[in-house]
Order: sequence, then C-alpha cells, then structure tokens
Amino acid sequence: MEEKDLIKLSAKELTDLGVCPTCLNRKYNGAVFGDDTNLKLYEDGDIECLFVANPRADGHMMISTQTHYHDMSEAPDELNSKIIRFAKQFMKIIKQVYGCERVYLCTMSDGPMNHYHVQLIPRYAFEERGSKNFVKPRKQYIFDEEKFNKVKNLIAEYAKNAEDA
Repeated sequence: MEEKDLIKLSAKELTDLGVCPTCLNRKYNGAVFGDDTNLKLYEDGDIECLFVANPRADGHMMISTQTHYHDMSEAPDELNSKIIRFAKQFMKIIKQVYGCERVYLCTMSDGPMNHYHVQLIPRYAFEERGSKNFVKPRKQYIFDEEKFNKVKNLIAEYAKNAEDA
C-alpha cells in the first residue's frame, strides 16, 4: 500500500499496521484527524499543545511531542522534563480558566504504533472522583473564544518566561 493510500484508513487501522497516525496526520495536513489549527494553543520545536477535538470534559487538552517517540520511555529526559513542567502549568491554567476541581494527567501510548502525548483531563466538583474520568464518554469540542484566548495567552506567557529562565 502506498503512503498516500494510508490516509484513507482510520487511526486504529494505521496503528495496527505500525503506522503512526499523528505523524501521518501532520505530514498530510490533517488528513487523518482533520485540521486542528483551530484547537492549537501552543507549539515550539519540541511540543505542541491543543484542545482535544473529542474531549472527555470541557478544557480537555493534550501535549504531544513534535518528534516521534512511542512513549515516555523512548523520549530524551530533557523532553520529558519539559512536558511535565508544561503540564503542571497547563493544569493550573485549566483550573483557573475552566473552574474545575482537578486535572488528571494521563498517557496511554498503546498498540504497535502510537505517538507520545499526555492528556490533561479536567474533573469538575459535580463529577465522581476516580479512574472513571479517564473513560468518560467523549463529546464534540465546543469552541469558546473567550476561554480559548485566555488559555492561549496564559500558555504563551508561561512559555516566554520558561524560555527566559
């Protein structure tokens, strides 16, 4: 099968074939997951951060590596450190902007081919605590311009200060 034919397959089918859907999506400008430019909050040479298109909760965000690594065990320590530092700050931002009670950090890079990413899943006071929050039903992302811009600006401010440090 030629590479261009792969974009006709689902992310699960690509993963099962040993093809990284994230890398293919980037190479073919959103052909697998769709155009995510309206979800993107931050990007640099190491990571990108965006709201999840099919979130488990309002404010559900992910941080993904730019370079392909299957999971944390393959990534350089410096990159893992950066992801954890950014995730910690993003959790504070999500709590501030969305008013959630907690933000869970989760990474599940399973299957024969996946792309290292962490998910930040908010839990609200009205929701039950515990691991069920990792499998809440997904829903459609609803764009909230005010919250999006507030989160994006706070992340940009953090990233600038992190670079200066």
